[in-house]
Parts: sequence; structure tokens; C-alpha cells
Amino acid sequence: MAQDAGWGGGAYGGAPYGGYPFGGPPGWGGWVPPPKPGVIPLAPLRLGDVLGGAFSTMGRYWKQLFGLAAALYGGAALLMAAAVAIAYSAVSDHLDRVVSLDYDETASSTDIVPLVTAGGLLALLGIVTMAVVSGLMYAAVPAVLQEAVLGRPVAFATVWRRAWSRVAPVIGALVLTALLAIVPVLLVMAAFVGMIISLLTLDSGGGGAVAMSLGVVGALVTGPLAVWLWIKVCLAPAIVVFEGQGPLAALRRSSQLVRGDWWRIFGITLLAGLMAAVAGYVIQMPFSILGVFPGMLGTASLDDDPSPTAVMVAMSGYLVATLLGQLVSQIISTTFPQLVTGLLYVDRRIRTENLGPVLAEAAGVPPQGHPQQGPVPPPYGGGAPQW
Repeated sequence: MAQDAGWGGGAYGGAPYGGYPFGGPPGWGGWVPPPKPGVIPLAPLRLGDVLGGAFSTMGRYWKQLFGLAAALYGGAALLMAAAVAIAYSAVSDHLDRVVSLDYDETASSTDIVPLVTAGGLLALLGIVTMAVVSGLMYAAVPAVLQEAVLGRPVAFATVWRRAWSRVAPVIGALVLTALLAIVPVLLVMAAFVGMIISLLTLDSGGGGAVAMSLGVVGALVTGPLAVWLWIKVCLAPAIVVFEGQGPLAALRRSSQLVRGDWWRIFGITLLAGLMAAVAGYVIQMPFSILGVFPGMLGTASLDDDPSPTAVMVAMSGYLVATLLGQLVSQIISTTFPQLVTGLLYVDRRIRTENLGPVLAEAAGVPPQGHPQQGPVPPPYGGGAPQW
């Protein structure tokens, strides 16, 4: 078997096991299925294999996946709630004075500056917190999937250690990937701002209309390019964990693996995202409905001129139920698409680098009785973690 640069592995010509596709030769016993030590068969994956493998991983390793996600997102929510409470206690007097102003009164800078400062600090804390939480989740899902493909158990502490060790390069890969969408997003925002300006001012100069037109046209032009680039690098977070690569190397590696299969990866990724979005919405609906009743009871008891504190207390039931629903929805929408992306990465390596026999040997499963042709290279190269 020819050695592949970096990871090792041979060229794949549609025949991962002993020169025969999908597990063995036709003979007296007919077609021989590929080995399946874990959640997927160790052969080129069909759509059903990818989705089924993602669901199987969620079912078998739900404690590791959902437990870590609940701890991370729940801890982030508690941290932000504590930060909001501290910020509110610090600027509550300024907020009350600003809220109690009449429509013809202007707030003083002594009240505005503390409010803006508190809001800016909360926004910065939220960005940093979500970056760390997202990085840990994007690192934890491939860490679980490594063992799920081989059918091995994995402890919660092991997942945490692997995720924490790769969180910085994963965040770097996520940031670089997000930069690809900045231009069309900024153009869409420009179009929205231009529309608002046109509606509010109705100026004859048409500056808002020009901004809206340029934003729409620019987004239509740059949007497809951003989507194309995003799919090209969508495997980068998984590569960071599976191969131990840095952010830039992971982006280049993802582009190499996606080459020749862009449309298939785009369709499966889009389908996984839609499925996760629908599931998250369905899960979130009961929480929102349950939160309406205590919220309605609380608002019914408010005075004619309630304070911000009274409004927050009255709406606390609705806010808690909504946050719980969003927490569960966020766990699903983060976990499932990343499992699909990780399995697409494994599929591309099986198709292009003959990874199937490597995984079979790592799992201790012979390739259906067919002797391996040549030495089997390690699943990872360059000192990266082993399967």
C-alpha cells in the first residue's frame, strides 16, 4: 500500500478491501458487507449511512455529547445571568432615571456612559464565552466520533481532555471560516440599514435607496462565493481534532478532501442543518408555550408605571422557560450537524485515502477475511492522536 503524506494510507480506487469494493469479492457466498465495528460501515458512506451514523452516535454516546453540551451551555447561561445581575445592580439607578424620562427630556452623559460601558462589557463577555463554548463543542463532537466509528466506549473525562487540548486551534479554524461570510453579511446589513433610512427619512436624495441597492447586489454577487468557500473549509474543525492540525493547515486539508465532491457535501450539510433547525424549533415550542402562562399572570399584576425590576420579575417565568428551550435547541443544532460533518470527513478519507483497512485494524476487525496488501499505516501521522 502506498504511503500517504502526513497521515499515511494508500490511493483509493473504489476498492478499500483487498482490491474489492465494499468489503469483498463476489463468489459462492455473494456480496460480503464491509466491517462495521461502530456506528458506520468502514466503506464509502451513502446518505443513509451518514445520517444513521449521526443518530447512532447520539443514541450510544448521549451522556458524553449532551452532558458536555448541557454543562457548557448551561454554565455559559449562568455566567451571563450572573454578569447581567451584577451589571444591573451597578447601573440600576442610571437605568431607572433614563427610563423615567419624558419624551421631551434628554438623558445626561452621567447616566448614558455607565449604561453603555456595562452593555459593552456584557457584549464582550458574551462573545468570549460563546467562542470558548463553541470551540469546546466543535472539539468534543469529533473526539466522541473517533471512538464511535471504532465502536469503543469513551469516558466523559477523556472527551473533556481531548476537547480542551484542541480548543484553541478549533476556535482559530472557526474564526477563519466565519471570516469568509463577513463580506456578504456586511453587505446585507448595509442593505437593511439603507432600507430603514429610506423608510424613516423619505429623503429625495435617495442615499438610503442607493445603499440598499448596492447592498443587495453585492450580497447576491459575493454570497455564492462565500458559500462555495465555506463548504470547501467546512471539514476544518474536525480535521483539527482528528489530525491534530493547526487552523490554516486544517483549512487547506479540508479544501483538499472536499475537492471533487463539493455538491454532495453541500447537499448533505444543508440537509443536516435543516433537520437540526426543525428539530430545535419543535423542541423549543413547548417551552415557549409553558412560559407564556406565568408571564401572563405576572404582567397582569403590574402597575400602570412599572419599574424595570418589576417587569423582569414578572417575566421571569417566561424568560426561564425560553432559556431552557433555547438551551435544548442549541444542544441539538450544535451536535447533530457536527456529527454529520465528522462522518463526511471519514467518508472522504475512505474514498480518497483508503482509510477503511486502517480503521478496521485499529478496531481489531479483519477486513472480512481478505489479507491486507502491504503494511497498514497508522490512522494518524506526525504524532497526532491515535484512533
